[in-house]
Amino acid sequence: MGDPVTEYTARLHQQEREIQRLSAEVQRLRQPQTLNSSPRVEELREDNARLKYRLNVLERSLRDETPPCGPSMMDINQRLREVFGEAIRASFPELENPPLAVAPNQQARFGDYQCNSAMAMAQILKAKGMKTNPRAIAEKIIENLPDNELIQGTEIAGPGFINIQLKKTFVSKLLSNLLKNGVKPPPLSSRKRVVVDLSSPNIAKEMHVGHLRSTIIGDSTCRLFEFMGYDVLRLNHVGDWGTQFGMLIAHLQDKFPNYVSVSPPIGDLQAFYKESKKRFDSEEDFKVRAYQCVVKLQRREPDFIQAWSLICDVSRKEFQRIYDCLDVQIIERGESFYQDMMTSRVKEFEDKGLVQLDEGRKLVFAPGQSIPLTIVKSDGGYTYDTSDLAALHHRLFHEKADIIIYVTDSGQGTHFQVVFAAAQMIGWYDPQVTRVEHAGFGVVLGEDKKKFKTRSGDTVRLMDLLEEGLKRSMDKLVEKGRDKVLTPEEVTKAQRAVAFGCIKYADLSHNRVNDYVFSFDKMLDDRGNTAAYLLYAFTRIRSIARLANIDEATLRNAAETTEVILDHEKEWKLGKCILRFPEILEKILDELLLHTLCDYLYELATTFTEFYDSCYCVEKDRQTGEVVKVNMWRMLLCEATAAIMAKCFHILGINPVERM
Repeated sequence: MGDPVTEYTARLHQQEREIQRLSAEVQRLRQPQTLNSSPRVEELREDNARLKYRLNVLERSLRDETPPCGPSMMDINQRLREVFGEAIRASFPELENPPLAVAPNQQARFGDYQCNSAMAMAQILKAKGMKTNPRAIAEKIIENLPDNELIQGTEIAGPGFINIQLKKTFVSKLLSNLLKNGVKPPPLSSRKRVVVDLSSPNIAKEMHVGHLRSTIIGDSTCRLFEFMGYDVLRLNHVGDWGTQFGMLIAHLQDKFPNYVSVSPPIGDLQAFYKESKKRFDSEEDFKVRAYQCVVKLQRREPDFIQAWSLICDVSRKEFQRIYDCLDVQIIERGESFYQDMMTSRVKEFEDKGLVQLDEGRKLVFAPGQSIPLTIVKSDGGYTYDTSDLAALHHRLFHEKADIIIYVTDSGQGTHFQVVFAAAQMIGWYDPQVTRVEHAGFGVVLGEDKKKFKTRSGDTVRLMDLLEEGLKRSMDKLVEKGRDKVLTPEEVTKAQRAVAFGCIKYADLSHNRVNDYVFSFDKMLDDRGNTAAYLLYAFTRIRSIARLANIDEATLRNAAETTEVILDHEKEWKLGKCILRFPEILEKILDELLLHTLCDYLYELATTFTEFYDSCYCVEKDRQTGEVVKVNMWRMLLCEATAAIMAKCFHILGINPVERM
């Protein structure tokens, strides 16, 4: 008897070759010239249908060779799409790319999932002159459903909705797989390179609440792609070049003339910037000297580069304080990084005849765009347009990115739209192959529904906001008496978890494209869809095993040996909710809307509460308080819930603690 692995591999390869051959034959039969007035047209069409059927059988055979439960979590929605897609193709082989719509059922009493393809298919068939009833289409789809491991039954409802019931044994196996292997992402077809442009403050200016959204949304986006298995590069495109450095260097020379030999004690860089700006606006001699400093900086004269570096370093230290609070890892590549690349990018556009002159400026008009890019100013200087083109080119050709995401406010949407259009026009990338996207977001509002500012009308400093969050979270912990039962170290951990977690969650739980109202009172409320509620819920779930005196080794052994029973309706509801995690992640990857994950996390927590209120996990003696009975499969449902919640928190950049 031969090696089973070798035989298995050989059989797979043989089937793959047969699939490729049949696919090529199907494509050949689709070509109009092969059917040109041939008397065998009908015969060929029948052959075509038979080949498609055979192709579906072989594809199913290949898939069935693969065990359904591996280390990765299965996306149930995607698996149902595969099953129904196969049934639809077998039922209507004449339709090219038929609509495929599968989603969780909004009303559990009708089923677990629903396929809504029949109505759309009826419209397509009607347009082809083939009138048919959507219910008849649904019936035909059900008749052609292939044998599968997950569907218990189907039922047609209304005009043609197909309600789907999952097998409880299948869901139980997936939960056991999760408990044994941990929370793993769905299988990844290819490990693509992802570049995310986030945060992007300006040197010599303090980070304010406007940078909060870019930093938080960008970091969570990176965490999601990283968890899914992509190769992610997080870039901080800081504003570290330009005319403002002329006035800063000139002011530095006046205030600290010995800066070359003695590091200047610039304590408040924001005040330093305001002083230099005031002089730039009011002193003509200073303005002239500031412009001269810009020229010398661009020539990279050593003393001016040193002055520039000193100013940048002071800013970096302040930025890093905030990134440390928010637990954000990021690589700085400011505008200065791309300076030497700009000349080549301008020449490339010129060589291809894509530049127009206008009063000394060099403009690029991209197709379909109402405004041009200014890639060279009339004085010969470069602009943000030039810098962003150079950065995009570097990310495409040097970093070899497959996906590039810019996380900035929605006000920059038009700018990026024009930059992307120009890059496509010159042939840098094909949007069908490379995903380049602007993930814009709305502004942060105060409780008066106006742009969030201090009482004096100034922009809110981000560090002040974070420190206020720490103060308020400590007040909340003291109010709940947690300082009496936790150690000082545990109180500090809880304080930071609540403060920074609530600030992040308040932002991420809103649709990023909308403005949102910043309110400490709402975000620290431990009722409703807030981080405070979810963190306390997570802590309570984690404490169940501890209160039952069940250690991790016992739980690990139970995961290997205990079947997760889902007979109670609340067990069934919780089990299905836990397993929707992979499809939620796939949805967010497509839309880049992280509030979807927050909504799911809140749904999971409330579904668990329903379960825990209805299904006892631990039974104690009312007199002694001693544990007399433990329902182990329900304990495993507790553990699975906590594991998914922990992974959601990680993707959102929130650090839960075991005790609060």
